Amino acid sequence: MTFLLSFIQLRGGLPIVLAAAFFLLFLGIAYIVFRLLRRTVKMVFRIAVVAIILAVAVAGCVSLWALGKGSPKPPRQSRTR
Repeated sequence: MTFLLSFIQLRGGLPIVLAAAFFLLFLGIAYIVFRLLRRTVKMVFRIAVVAIILAVAVAGCVSLWALGKGSPKPPRQSRTR
């Protein structure tokens, strides 16, 4: 995954905004799934499905945040004569 997104240079507050949007999107999906499974599945299975969806959301947020931090700039080489 890092290889595929290594060309993206996210700086500033953008990674935090992307991570928050990603989490809110999956939170909405989890709510919709929870409501759709209301009558067909027992509560334990509903909570398990929602927990899996939220785990994916948290993992995605952490990866976006980690990609956004970037690596520190390498030190410049001194010029020698």
